[in-house]
Amino acid sequence: MSKIIYKSESYAIVGALFNVYNNLGSGFSEVVYKDALEYEFKSLNIPFEREKEYNIVYKGIILKHKFYADFVIYDKIILEIKSVSNLHDKHLSQCLNYLKVSKCKLAILANFHEDLLDHRRIVL
Repeated sequence: MSKIIYKSESYAIVGALFNVYNNLGSGFSEVVYKDALEYEFKSLNIPFEREKEYNIVYKGIILKHKFYADFVIYDKIILEIKSVSNLHDKHLSQCLNYLKVSKCKLAILANFHEDLLDHRRIVL
């Protein structure tokens, strides 16, 4: 049996996701869910950074393009928010890229789908 990485922190994040979903439901744009999550994280005293910028280093130089993670929580977990009908491989790839550039080990991909809140843990 494998150990769940950042178990208590993950449960706190998922709890905040469900608080938002239970109050707002579906149909809003990503930014609305991000604003609500920011409120939840503050009220729960969960440390976070929103829209954290990451540089991409290639052969010792910093490339022009940057990554912006929706949230970095507890300074070690990436939280990526979507509001789409279905998650796609490109969303998983996006999280994997964020994990690579951030040196974090866990990302949570959350989708405020039209019928449910879908969330996935991505471990690098």
